[in-house]
Amino acid sequence: MRREQIISIENGLLILAPAKINLSLLIAGKRPDGFHEIETVMAKIDLYDEILIQPGHNSGIEFICKGPCWAPNGPENLVYRAAEMLMENCKIDTGVKITLTKNIPAGSGLGSASSDAAAALMGLNKFLKLELDRKTLAKTATQLGSDVPFFLGGPLALCTGKGEKIQKMSEIFDFLALLVLPDVNVSTKKVYANYRHDLALYEKLSNRINGYIRKNRIDLLAKECVNMLEASSFKVARSLAGLKDILESLNIGPWNLSGSGSAMFCLVESGDEEEAIENKSKIGEKVDCTSAIVRNNRW
Repeated sequence: MRREQIISIENGLLILAPAKINLSLLIAGKRPDGFHEIETVMAKIDLYDEILIQPGHNSGIEFICKGPCWAPNGPENLVYRAAEMLMENCKIDTGVKITLTKNIPAGSGLGSASSDAAAALMGLNKFLKLELDRKTLAKTATQLGSDVPFFLGGPLALCTGKGEKIQKMSEIFDFLALLVLPDVNVSTKKVYANYRHDLALYEKLSNRINGYIRKNRIDLLAKECVNMLEASSFKVARSLAGLKDILESLNIGPWNLSGSGSAMFCLVESGDEEEAIENKSKIGEKVDCTSAIVRNNRW
């Protein structure tokens, strides 16, 4: 069943924060500011963290983090920072209680912290009746992180710059995918620090990928399984290379790393749920990792 993103419950709001996968990820080179210029097509999937916003007992922010996956349980959490920044900008001192339930592992390349921050901005905008438009929220989102603006829109977009420049793609790309979640937390900072740029490879891949985008052939783009951070990610977390070899040996289909890792996904070309369930079982027999069947998100 398709779920709505913002749901009213009792005296509060429940906001779903979806994960994303990178259907393709190109690195154009290093920028003068030290960051890398990227070109990536990101798609939201139906795997969610949850944020519950309720009235607080005192002024300020009461923040609780719980759930099966770890995240900082304090002011360093991006949800707390998003709430603090928004409330300071709008000069709001109303007390709010925010409970984050983490279902998406950190350091997995699925963008969960960025998605959580965006969900917090949208939820507080509604809960506090601020009536801020998307453009205003996006300014705050950009200050929180490069991926955060993507999660204010979607569900499919071409993201450039550091990731903060969003070009919404009108094409609806329906997909079913197998997702493997190794118990490995990959540092994005370390992956970029270890990245060695190959200009010739970038130009070759960019011509091909952008050709697919112009033709609205996201299916062909996704089949390319392009992620120019993969080699660097495998240097930082060497176990991931071995995991990918095992997954490829199952002959389920090509596997792609999402973002800087560690999560990997394989699109089920047939879209057949039964086939996906059978292949998920195969994965469980060969690797000691959490796996899931996911679909594209609708919002």
